Amino acid sequence: MSQMDLFFMTLTTGLMVGGIYALVALGWVIIYKCSGVLNLAMGELTIIGAYVTLTFYQMGVPFVFAVVISLIIGLVLGILTERVFLDRLIGEPILTVIMVTVGLSFFFRGLVEFIWGTDTRVFTPPVFPLKPIKIGFLVIGSVYLWSFITAIVLLLILVGFFQYTRWGLAMQATADDEMAAISLGVSARFVYAAAWAIAFMAAGVGGSLLGNINGLNISVSYLGLLVLPAVVLGGLNSIPGAIVGGLVIGILQNFAGAYLDQFFPGGVKQIFPFVFMVVFLLFKPYGLWGWERIERV
Repeated sequence: MSQMDLFFMTLTTGLMVGGIYALVALGWVIIYKCSGVLNLAMGELTIIGAYVTLTFYQMGVPFVFAVVISLIIGLVLGILTERVFLDRLIGEPILTVIMVTVGLSFFFRGLVEFIWGTDTRVFTPPVFPLKPIKIGFLVIGSVYLWSFITAIVLLLILVGFFQYTRWGLAMQATADDEMAAISLGVSARFVYAAAWAIAFMAAGVGGSLLGNINGLNISVSYLGLLVLPAVVLGGLNSIPGAIVGGLVIGILQNFAGAYLDQFFPGGVKQIFPFVFMVVFLLFKPYGLWGWERIERV
């Protein structure tokens, strides 16, 4: 394989994995945008949805319907999580709520290990064809291509929801100015519950797609945390930023694996996005499209 072929294959694969990262990143952004809370349980939300999809798929339910069932369960779990653990914390210091999400991450991780164990599981039979797809000189794994297409379709649906539906506009209004939205009759409690529900759903689908690529075990929850650099890059409260950030981090991660692993063996592919995030924050603390907070004294 020539260096040019390697470059374009690495770029293409990174772009397709980045589409899945963008879907999970959207879950981060939705919760932060609506409530100002950085949800550190996002990795566990990712793996719960993935395991639910796998469970129904192994019961004989077609993958598409298994994902739909996972979406419904994610909707219910998101609302329950917000109502049971976070509803009473509205108006409390942000740090308090963030620490609650840390506790939720351990709780969800323990729940996953208790129900499904820690062994690696795969989708059998394979959901996507094993034969790679050849486009010119590019050879792309079917799982990458179809996962990317699925992620992009869902991203478009979610973006349309926020732009053109009454509920989506209400969520954006609350994010921009909570007091003004409440004065217009928007329920903040509804917005927070909807944000967690959508985050559960987006993360679950992302986890299901990632599970098809690498298999599924408890370490997939780390991939949910790996999306954090994508969220920071785009801006913590920017939906377009989450999409662009996911694509960029997917590409950078793949290039690091292709070109740097030979010089720095031992997982540079997993570390590089966080190194990039630290350096990026030195120059753009609010991300590419994040809101800059200006305080006048």
